[in-house]
Amino acid sequence: MKKMRYLLPFLIILVLLLAACAEEATPTEPPATDVPPTEAPTAPDIGTADHPIKVLFVPSVDVDFMIESGELIEQALNEATGLVYEVSVPTSYSATLEEMCASPDDTIGFIPAMGYALGNQLCGIEPGLASVRYGWNVYFAQFIVQRDSGIETLADLEGKSWGYGDTGSTSGYLVPLAQLTDLGITPGERVETGGHTETANAVYNGEVDFGTTFFSPPLLPGDPDEEWQVGDPPDIPDELVPECGLNEDGKLYCGGYRVLDARQTIREQAPDVIQVVAIVDISQGIPNDTMSFSPDFPDEMKQMIIDAIIAYVQTDACKESLCNEQFYEWTDASPIYDGDFDTIRLMMEQQGITLENIGQ
Repeated sequence: MKKMRYLLPFLIILVLLLAACAEEATPTEPPATDVPPTEAPTAPDIGTADHPIKVLFVPSVDVDFMIESGELIEQALNEATGLVYEVSVPTSYSATLEEMCASPDDTIGFIPAMGYALGNQLCGIEPGLASVRYGWNVYFAQFIVQRDSGIETLADLEGKSWGYGDTGSTSGYLVPLAQLTDLGITPGERVETGGHTETANAVYNGEVDFGTTFFSPPLLPGDPDEEWQVGDPPDIPDELVPECGLNEDGKLYCGGYRVLDARQTIREQAPDVIQVVAIVDISQGIPNDTMSFSPDFPDEMKQMIIDAIIAYVQTDACKESLCNEQFYEWTDASPIYDGDFDTIRLMMEQQGITLENIGQ
């Protein structure tokens, strides 16, 4: 009994020690905090300074002038819509399409009919507007040569060196290729010049035997309502050629005829271009070049931008950029729809031109 009296306090102390150790071994939850979880940063809104809308122009004519006047277009669109834009001129037609597809939600491209057909197939690019030039909603391809070359018809082009701007160009490449193929004509050396202006220069300087560029009908003298008709001779009348040159405003005239085809793009450095370069023939009508949207461009912005372009084309300010002869020379704009390009798609199919082999 005496031993139990001494053992009991020892057992009590042991139980208390074990209980304390068990309490220390029990894991505790971290203290609660009021710090909210980190959220992923949101992308800047399209059309803001941090996310401007890209506006791309294919390098078909005077690239330096196009780049210089890009700021005027940015400013005009900003004033009309309140959105921020960034204008650029990619290095080629294909580079323009690649950039539109790579930036599917924020890009506008001013691209020709073949470029649209390819871009629509590539990533779903959608049409917005088509250009109008002096009342024409179509344009043409032309075959140009030096006047003293001895080349009088398309048949004479067999085996001759061919200069064209870009394999993505509708009037510079696709349509002339289809026309030559239909006639059984095989050109010789092919030279990619980089644009319509460069092709006109190559023919003027004798670097190629013939070139293919865009043809816009000349403005005729006399009654303002009088206009060139399909089936009329495309070139200036022979008797007026010697007097062709620049007027006081720097426009290219032959008597009362005003020249609007690709030859006029080199008029400043070559005012005698009409005396040196002649038109052999032209093609059938081609749907005019487009203003198209990248596939996921916000629908709520499209009509606002379309309206802004239509209004801009009617202003004098446009004559310093998009409406200038050294740019695309838009004089108006009209709606365009995907079905309008079916003839271009058919032509590409007949020539075996695909996304994979274009330019080969």
